[in-house]
Amino acid sequence: MCGIVGYIGPDQAAPFLLEGLSKLEYRGYDSAGIAVFDGDKIHVTKSVGRLNVLAKKVEISPLQGSLGIGHTRWATHGRPSDANSHPHTDCAGKFVVVHNGIIENYMHLKEQLIAQGHTFTSETDTEVVAHLIEECYAGDFEAAVKQVLEQIEGSYALVFMCQDEPGKLICTKQDNPLVIGLGEGENFIASDIPAIISRTRKTYILSDGEMAIVTADSVWVMNRQGIPVTKKVFEVNWDAEAAEKGGYEHFMIKEIYEQPKAVRETMTSRVAKDNSGITFEELNWTKDDVSPIKKIAIIACGTAYHAGIVGKYLIENLSRIPVEVDVASEFRYRSPLIDEQTLAIVISQSGETLDTLAALKEAKKLGARTLAVTNVVGSSIARDSDQVIYTWAGPEIAVASTKAYTTQLVVMAMLAIYMGAIKGTLTTDKVQALCQALRELPAQAYEVLEDVEPIKTFAQQYGFNEDVFFIGRSLDYAVALEGSLKLKEISYIHAEAYAAGELKHGTLALIIEGVPVIALATQQDVYEKTLSNIKEVKARDAVVIGLGLKGDQQLEKYVDHTIFIPATNKFLTPILSVIPLQLLAYYAAVTRGCDVDKPRNLAKSVTVE
Repeated sequence: MCGIVGYIGPDQAAPFLLEGLSKLEYRGYDSAGIAVFDGDKIHVTKSVGRLNVLAKKVEISPLQGSLGIGHTRWATHGRPSDANSHPHTDCAGKFVVVHNGIIENYMHLKEQLIAQGHTFTSETDTEVVAHLIEECYAGDFEAAVKQVLEQIEGSYALVFMCQDEPGKLICTKQDNPLVIGLGEGENFIASDIPAIISRTRKTYILSDGEMAIVTADSVWVMNRQGIPVTKKVFEVNWDAEAAEKGGYEHFMIKEIYEQPKAVRETMTSRVAKDNSGITFEELNWTKDDVSPIKKIAIIACGTAYHAGIVGKYLIENLSRIPVEVDVASEFRYRSPLIDEQTLAIVISQSGETLDTLAALKEAKKLGARTLAVTNVVGSSIARDSDQVIYTWAGPEIAVASTKAYTTQLVVMAMLAIYMGAIKGTLTTDKVQALCQALRELPAQAYEVLEDVEPIKTFAQQYGFNEDVFFIGRSLDYAVALEGSLKLKEISYIHAEAYAAGELKHGTLALIIEGVPVIALATQQDVYEKTLSNIKEVKARDAVVIGLGLKGDQQLEKYVDHTIFIPATNKFLTPILSVIPLQLLAYYAAVTRGCDVDKPRNLAKSVTVE
């Protein structure tokens, strides 16, 4: 997830580009850059770090010109660095491109282009596009862009600038947002409305597969076959703050709704299109790499710890390797039994969580192989681990983690399948079925998000209760832990999660008339036992909200209210079942008037012990 801006008109481009990027910095803040055409050639200035680093560079060496593009980066391919910052250029510096998304087949294209004599200066997938358009260009900018689009695969929003045809910008999108701002004698391009709202409220919202040629006086939109597309002007009526949140009231709800895309992008290029298996190019493991692993230690804090608990269920079931899950802050103090036959998996959204970083160092000291699962390229945990798998969730602004958690679950599921296939604990048919189920998840997540009205109602009805309990068995218990954490951290309701079978060992003493109990019942192998636990709390007059699979007619007989998610493979249900619990926590916090994005006493990245 990155921020894109573009300008063409009578004014100096650089001031707008920097202003627009400042409105998009929430989309990416590890590096930034701008490219401006001065009437003779294109000049590029870019820098690793926050936007103010770039702004200081431009202040010292101003870029003159009325045509330009800019980018603020959230790294996916290649660590944060000056070289990996956008915009990217071809060998001759005649073409410049900025990109949001992932080019799935970049490595294959890169190898071809190197063989044709191109020299690459970065580690990014995006630079492939700059060299590819150079290779395709034969005097027609538009035709060259179309040829590029025929060859690249993946998700993208792209803006191209050509030194030989400086009167236009060309942009296109697939699965990533792109808007065109319509001005008087000037036009704008951005990945999000906040970048342009101070200059115009008239926009075209590009659809997938559309391409636009933007000049100072006109915008032509067409499909990839060159057939013109009639666009309706979208008038923005949000204020600037709402625009930054995409029209949502809070970043948290925006990020909840970004989960289908985040899930899809985390799977991109990793789940085979024919469902034959999982590929981790960053690991490239063989049986010789997996066979020596006799134990796995998963180490994390908070929400990431809950992802680790789900990971334990998945890895033990699918890969048949024993797994321990440790709270990172406790790991070093229990003299852990770790050795060279242990794989230590550390999970951290930011990659900077101090307790997790310290636990990683302890595991390495004890001889373990280490694998990081993180959302931030080049973070401390990523650098210090032997290998790393990135979750491509994009920046997460709200303190309460949502899309980072679901993408961590996706990685744990893929890793379990990957190791199971290598070890031979999964049959070919089982791998194919799991891969197919993974590929269906983004659409199913959208389906969950389409039916939020009942959840809003529950939040309004029970949002002022001071105690709420979550129960579940097996994977449902792991998800209950995360649902409970979400509710307590943003609504300040006392919420606890219990393995449903443990109710009779003390917790039933807390179940009184009217207390809400969220009961997860998605796991069919323990379904009847879960129903028995639901009956136990109903017998004490609790109000029960049951969360089950669509088509389950039995559950609603025993609960007061129901929430249903689409049926999927049992090992993947946590990725869907957590979404209603996130929504319930969000709307409960709104009902109570809490500061959703910045709950009291909490920080996004915990860098102290």
